[in-house]
Amino acid sequence: MTHLPDSCDLLIIGGGVTGAGIFHEAGRMGLRVVLVERHDFAWGTSSRSSKLIHGGLRYLKEGHFLLTRDAVKERERLLNEAPGLVTPIAFLVPIYKNHGPGRWTLEAGLSIYDLLAQKRQHRYLDAEALLTQLPFIDRQALTGGYEFWDAQVDDARLVLRLIAEGRRLGGTAANYTTAVSIRRDAQGMATGAVVQETEGGATHTIGARTVINATGCWAEALHPEPSAKKHLRPLRGSHLIFAHDALPVRQAVSFVHPEDQRAIFVIPWEGVVLVGTTDLDHDRDLNLEPAITREEADYLIEGVRTLFPSLGLSLDQCIASLSGLRPVISRGGNRSPSEESREHDVWEDRGLITIAGGKLTTYRKVALDALKAAQPYLPELKDGTVEPSGFEACQDPIAEDIDLGPEAWQRLCGRYGGDARIVVAEARPEDLLPIPGTQTLWAELPYCAAHESVQHLDDLLLRRVRIGLLLPEGGKDYLPRIGRLCREPLGWGLRRWHRETFRYQEYWHQAHGFPWLKSPESILSKRFRQLKRRFIQLLLR
Repeated sequence: MTHLPDSCDLLIIGGGVTGAGIFHEAGRMGLRVVLVERHDFAWGTSSRSSKLIHGGLRYLKEGHFLLTRDAVKERERLLNEAPGLVTPIAFLVPIYKNHGPGRWTLEAGLSIYDLLAQKRQHRYLDAEALLTQLPFIDRQALTGGYEFWDAQVDDARLVLRLIAEGRRLGGTAANYTTAVSIRRDAQGMATGAVVQETEGGATHTIGARTVINATGCWAEALHPEPSAKKHLRPLRGSHLIFAHDALPVRQAVSFVHPEDQRAIFVIPWEGVVLVGTTDLDHDRDLNLEPAITREEADYLIEGVRTLFPSLGLSLDQCIASLSGLRPVISRGGNRSPSEESREHDVWEDRGLITIAGGKLTTYRKVALDALKAAQPYLPELKDGTVEPSGFEACQDPIAEDIDLGPEAWQRLCGRYGGDARIVVAEARPEDLLPIPGTQTLWAELPYCAAHESVQHLDDLLLRRVRIGLLLPEGGKDYLPRIGRLCREPLGWGLRRWHRETFRYQEYWHQAHGFPWLKSPESILSKRFRQLKRRFIQLLLR
């Protein structure tokens, strides 16, 4: 609480990509801005996406041309402004005689897609050419396919880079800080909020000329949607994560699921392969950690087995699972989840502005629309935009005597911006090597521990770096070395480290494992972990 100011121009509640985008733009506009997040930065939807920066071909089918246009425009901007963080990825779409979209339907959609991007980025492949790139797919009734280009991202690192640059512009951002209540004056105008340490009792009042509620699926808890015809509809999207050896694809694949003809992706990312996503109403408590259900896992396994019948894929080959909630604005009716629009909505109540909906790709447009709604309270915003819109430059060459290739350097620049030089400067030579099975350098761990507001081990391993999703059991085998690297910059003693490792492993099994699998071996293993934890706790007392 001592780091939070008593007043600011703009208070943002919510530390996902929407809140972080507003924070970044507001800082570039010269505002005194504060952001608070109840959990960790990017804890919710913004670290659990399909990792795509894309226009969304299916939105064309549903008639959402403006949404697709905006998304394609933002994709091109991010590819230019954030190389190493946002990278091109090739997609393949197989065409079958007996199911899925046909050649000319796809040709029409991809041509519009290219027209919006103002460059041709697709080509037709006959069956033989497609099988050269995807030798393990089902060959029955295969007639050919298309290749086209989109982009992908480390979603959590996008959020963290926006926050880091916003801080360097003078903003203040605090994780594990809950907005308890909105303060209003005698006329009912929002004048700030009372915030509290999420894991403590200290409170603080922050005065603000206006408040933006960017809490995603939780938005209506602070400010209900005023229109009776609209409401927030949290939709759960889950993924399976396979090792590349189990699902050996070099390019992303888009195909339709045989059960409901929904589009499913198989996406290589950071050395693993994501399979997703589902699209289901989330009827559980929003305050509980979302996790994949058995039905979702069976659905995804069925889909990927149908496309790759010769690989014999099963849940036993999965490294992890990933589930997030989409804050979709429903317009009512009996629409299925996949028919709901991903467009965003802004509503305002006497200085409290709420933003919900939208896509990861269009986060900046969403942010600018929220700031436009704040103009009556912040007249210095003028037209509510700053151009050029880019990130900090990261062009300084690294020292010649450091053995770090250009690809690794660009990757660091994309994730850490100007601070990439600090990551390298603070590292020992042996820590400038990747963690086995990942592209993450050992040096990133102590840098994040020292500089990026890490409060718990899952903050470090699931969001600052992503090795908790890339390695078996969340990277459990590397915890001893991680402890040697990070305990000192974190300021944790041995007792705290042991508490955090136990907490992390239990958290990982619940949120990213398959908690509904209860084999005799897993029950015995869990019991052993409990007894081991009690024994160590007794020793540490």
